[in-house]
Amino acid sequence: MITTALAIPLGLGLLLLVLRNAVSGRVAAVLGSAAMIASSVLYALVWEGRSVRVSGEVDTAWIEPLGARLHLGVTFISWPFLLMTAVLGLLCCVWLIAEDTSPALVGLVLIISGSALGVFSSLDLLLFFVFFELALIPMWFVIAWWGDPHDQEGRRRAATRFLLFTVTGSALLLVGIVWIAGSFGSLQILDIDGAALGAAILIVLGFAVKTPLVPLHTWLPDAHSKAPTVGSVLLAGVFLKLGTYGLIMLGAQMLPEEFAKIAPYVATAGVVGIIWSALACYAQDDLKRLIAYSSIGHMGFVSLAISTMSEVGIAAAVFGSVAHGLITGLLFFASGSIKDRLGTASMAAIGRGLYARTPWLAVAFVFGAVASLGLPGLAGFWGELLSLRAAYEVGDVLSKPGAWTLLGFAVLGIALTTAYFVRAIRLIAQGEAVPHEGDRDLNRREALVMGVLALGIVALGVAPGPLVGLYDFPIYSGSYEAVTP
Repeated sequence: MITTALAIPLGLGLLLLVLRNAVSGRVAAVLGSAAMIASSVLYALVWEGRSVRVSGEVDTAWIEPLGARLHLGVTFISWPFLLMTAVLGLLCCVWLIAEDTSPALVGLVLIISGSALGVFSSLDLLLFFVFFELALIPMWFVIAWWGDPHDQEGRRRAATRFLLFTVTGSALLLVGIVWIAGSFGSLQILDIDGAALGAAILIVLGFAVKTPLVPLHTWLPDAHSKAPTVGSVLLAGVFLKLGTYGLIMLGAQMLPEEFAKIAPYVATAGVVGIIWSALACYAQDDLKRLIAYSSIGHMGFVSLAISTMSEVGIAAAVFGSVAHGLITGLLFFASGSIKDRLGTASMAAIGRGLYARTPWLAVAFVFGAVASLGLPGLAGFWGELLSLRAAYEVGDVLSKPGAWTLLGFAVLGIALTTAYFVRAIRLIAQGEAVPHEGDRDLNRREALVMGVLALGIVALGVAPGPLVGLYDFPIYSGSYEAVTP
């Protein structure tokens, strides 16, 4: 079932690239939507519950001289990431159901989504790395070919910078994997329980670029601001999660003793990112760059949670990652719609009074903004609260003074996040309307995509239990049970 769930988007994506002149963009997007629905259903059905260590496991010989195997499966950590990725890939395809869509762009979206699904499904280190790399070149084309139509040179520069940073991080990751394989004698993720500290450092650095952690984040704002709408959604909703998932699965879970020595530095980098990105957001005029910088801060909360290496910390990291994927997806769809209509993402050029000019589009953006700043009752609230709780309870890795100091700065970051999103809301949604010839409200396709994300954000905010319940600790109590894979 897992191999089918992976083969459908990857196979159709490659087919659309080959037959890009034989089908219309609308047909390609409809086919892509159907493919992602099929993958979503298969991944939902493959889950057998926490009582099974790996659901839907596939384990066959692959490259025997290297000890690599075609080892796929769903764990209690990967399942939420898989469902989130499949849903975002589906919504991106639905978004592209339009007359002017290129079939090649739909094909690249499917390949990127399928590659991410492969990362979250892989239980072999080499297979993990292959899928990890498979999405890089397609994303370069998405940004460089279909990015900002008003800045061809800028979008190619942003795409190349993205590629250079991520390839460098991947090179460090590969060296770490080879080091582990050589010293431990296995490439099977669930069998490895330690390695040299140097290998762990390389692996963490590789994932730190993807997350991204400060100061390895500089590729992100340009890539987001120049990418097309679906590119920005996949970058924020999926690509950044490859980094956080790697830190959880290959760091805290696979190399616990070694990661414990690195964790204080990861936590510090995460909290520095929370504060620095918030200040950077307050200085932004470009709406897409503001959302991009905000992602660095939210991933800082996730990194802080992972660094505690506690049960509540792992739950916070997974919940925060999924919540961020949905919220940022909504924000980028909304900001992309604004840019498509008005030809700019500059808040000064967009003008004030979107509530009067395009009421439902304004509501979609404001809803995403208040969810991102952590309003109670929405998904972002639980991601941040659980991360703060993980830091408050310290865990076995961070020292109490260090954890509580980082906790204090993280709380300050929440206040700063509220400030810059309120500023953005006041600048473009409120005030006296300044009409623009491009003003038009959401069409049915856009309303469907944003509505699905809004419902998901509300559902996780009102009822976080089904997701948090995967990690066996109560939300409202200070006690929790040990979590084992």
